[in-house]
Amino acid sequence: MVNIPTTPADLIPFIISIITSHTFITLIIFPGMIHLMLAGSFLTWYERKLLARIQLRIGPLYAGGPGGILQPVADGVKLIFKEVILPYKADRTLFISIPLVLIFLGTLPFAVIPFGQHWVIANLDVGLVFVFATTSIFPSMIIIFAWASNSKYPFIGGLRSLFQQVAYEIPMWISALSVVILAGSLNLVDIVNAQAKIWFIVPAFLSFIVFFICVMAELERLPFDLPEAEPELVAGWYTEASGAIFMALFLALYLKLYMMSTLVTDLFLGGWWGPSFLPQPVWTILKTMVVATAIIIPRGIYPRIRVDMLIKLGWTRLLIIALVNVFLTLLIVNTGVLAAWGL
Repeated sequence: MVNIPTTPADLIPFIISIITSHTFITLIIFPGMIHLMLAGSFLTWYERKLLARIQLRIGPLYAGGPGGILQPVADGVKLIFKEVILPYKADRTLFISIPLVLIFLGTLPFAVIPFGQHWVIANLDVGLVFVFATTSIFPSMIIIFAWASNSKYPFIGGLRSLFQQVAYEIPMWISALSVVILAGSLNLVDIVNAQAKIWFIVPAFLSFIVFFICVMAELERLPFDLPEAEPELVAGWYTEASGAIFMALFLALYLKLYMMSTLVTDLFLGGWWGPSFLPQPVWTILKTMVVATAIIIPRGIYPRIRVDMLIKLGWTRLLIIALVNVFLTLLIVNTGVLAAWGL
């Protein structure tokens, strides 16, 4: 029970106790909102610098700070003060509100994604299901936003997003099933703790490959950026976005990139497990940045594939490989190989 202060002298200690509480820190600072906003902004700069190095360019440089690190701040200020142009006959309510919904969907999974043994906002027993449930809504919001713009190219991009979801979502779920079998739980904290002696990328390597490819399709990253496809659809489903709406959409996409990279880390790369000379959250973030780097690099290397190629890849290759690895995982569990590894 919280004791509400009744005198001005008790108010300041009461406020200090709230600010210094673990609940406030996890919700607002880490792994809560401040951490997520900084991580999303950092990834916008990091991707541009990384791709510039791949393509022998300089990348952001003049906005201030070492290496142009303040470029996201400059971009944010610019976009906030730019005019928001609403398309003719667009559904104004949906066109303005959907970007905020996408930001909410990009941050909501972090409520159950752990960065350390005690660094998780809500330790749900069905945390993995919660993450998949929230991310599955993302393509639906994209098609609604594309439809609300009342424009041809965004709507085609939105339809492609739904086609893409059909191709990757089921293989992604089945590949994660191997991790659930190995850990014996849907709780993400339990899944990470089960990797204290060996990361699940070892016994479930095929699942890791399938899951990683599906994550790239989920994030619409090259070679799976069909909903955007600049040479064909101008900018795809966000062609009509401008100003603060454009900024909100991109922030949502980079929050989703950070979220899926963290999920890969927790499912396959041991989460916070590492040498004890670094705190648990530091190991999680370092591994997450490695995964994010692996997701970003193909943008500077590979060409885009066609829609039919993506659907064929998802249903004739990724799905079969994921099912095979589930069978191999069951074999490992039932033959006592895990006991030999001390699991």
